[in-house]
Amino acid sequence: MTTQFTHRRQELATAIKAGIAVIPTATEAIRNKDAHFPYRFDSYFHYLTGFDEPESVVVVIGGEPSRSILFCRAKSEERETWDGFRHGPEAARSQFHFDDAFAIDEIDTILPQLIENKNTIFTSIGFEPNWDKKITSWLNKTRSRAREGIAAPASLVDVREILDEMRLIKDAEELDIMRQAAKISAEAHIRAMTATTPGKYEYEVEAELLYHFKKNGSQFPAYTSIVAGGRNACVLHYIENNAVLNDGDLLLIDAGCELDGYASDITRTFPVNGKFSGPQKAIYELVLDAQRAAIEATSRGNSWQAPHDAATKVLAQGFIDLKLCHGSLDKVLEKREYLKYYMHRTGHWLGRDVHDVGNYKSDGQWRNLEPGMVLTIEPGCYIRSAPDIPEQFWNIGIRIEDDAIVKHDSGCEIITSGVPKTIKDIELLMSA
Repeated sequence: MTTQFTHRRQELATAIKAGIAVIPTATEAIRNKDAHFPYRFDSYFHYLTGFDEPESVVVVIGGEPSRSILFCRAKSEERETWDGFRHGPEAARSQFHFDDAFAIDEIDTILPQLIENKNTIFTSIGFEPNWDKKITSWLNKTRSRAREGIAAPASLVDVREILDEMRLIKDAEELDIMRQAAKISAEAHIRAMTATTPGKYEYEVEAELLYHFKKNGSQFPAYTSIVAGGRNACVLHYIENNAVLNDGDLLLIDAGCELDGYASDITRTFPVNGKFSGPQKAIYELVLDAQRAAIEATSRGNSWQAPHDAATKVLAQGFIDLKLCHGSLDKVLEKREYLKYYMHRTGHWLGRDVHDVGNYKSDGQWRNLEPGMVLTIEPGCYIRSAPDIPEQFWNIGIRIEDDAIVKHDSGCEIITSGVPKTIKDIELLMSA
């Protein structure tokens, strides 16, 4: 088992000083009677442990020496017959490099002892109501021993503020996993493009994506795939994926796989029949130019806002040129008239969550990009039918999205470049 998880726990122990961090994994969720949703661990918990079983809690104790402890499900031959393999505390302790491990059934007895005489508990406040109740019960149990000279922690602090900053900068192992996730997703998008023809349903194309994800080792989609043909592409979070694909329409696919806990996120837009019309070309080239400008602005030392400003400026000018907006560029930007067609940000952090953790501002200012940060770059244009809009542009929705790693020297590494995105390359791929 890699030591990256022990290094992270040590970094957290240093950050909390004399405090104690208590972090649960996600709970299992009922889908319907006697059936659960597929289980997926909590990202914070797994970031610190690499342990993927439910009913688990990690404890990190600061100070000298620091300690890390795991609570997990006990070994049980009967339960393993029904539900599958369990590590159990002893195997978990040795394989995942914990100082100690206990059965989760013992946590109500042991945890109050661990928090004795600690000044602060760092935990996931508001993680879920039942977790807050557990923390409160352990605190009250420790407080009840005050006459024995035992002090309970005086404060609760949300541990996610510390972990968010840790997770924002990816290490080499994380980046390698994300490159592989991006590769799988890029191949899946190519598969979906080549499978698309008029008359198919959106869900048939989605099936091509999901097949390739799973066949190549992805455990889950990173999010519910968007496969949106025609006017559906103008709905930003369209997930019904049940409409027929019409000749002459565009198809927007926003989909990415999750691999070993890390997400990828790609969007491509292409013609269902393999050939862009004139109006579709005009809007597509505009969005592609905006993405190129945003990629150029994605470099260490530039602010988080720089790619968005670069993309927005290109889009606003394009909207003026196409008679979708009117007036000077300064006026359209100042009054934000471009929001009618481009209403979202140009990107977001990417990592263990598709919309990953980490503040976008620091001390009220947009933070600067640093090496090891991973973000998406995804400008778009969404034109619904309306009397004041030229009919040739009605129901055109286009988004182009790639995943970028901020490099140590300058610029960024686009890890999703395996999917064609120029008009020439898309039409060539689909004609073949």
